[in-house]
Amino acid sequence: MAKTTPKRPTRDEFELEELGNQLVEAKEDGDERTLSVWGEAEKVRGRITVLDSRTRLVHVEKEGVTRKIPFLDIMKVSCE
Repeated sequence: MAKTTPKRPTRDEFELEELGNQLVEAKEDGDERTLSVWGEAEKVRGRITVLDSRTRLVHVEKEGVTRKIPFLDIMKVSCE
């Protein structure tokens, strides 16, 4: 029996555009944000340093360590 992995929830164009706007605003502000990432139990916190449109990765930096998170895996951005 094959193991099935849960699929990422689908979101409409409006939701993705709003998420993109929140990420751009967070990058411009330079403030730390908390990201809810699909498939990860813990939230990711840090400053958004790069929004790479070519690779569709969001670079999040915390204490000198940069994580690259796929845009479509980000479910929510908050100021927590």
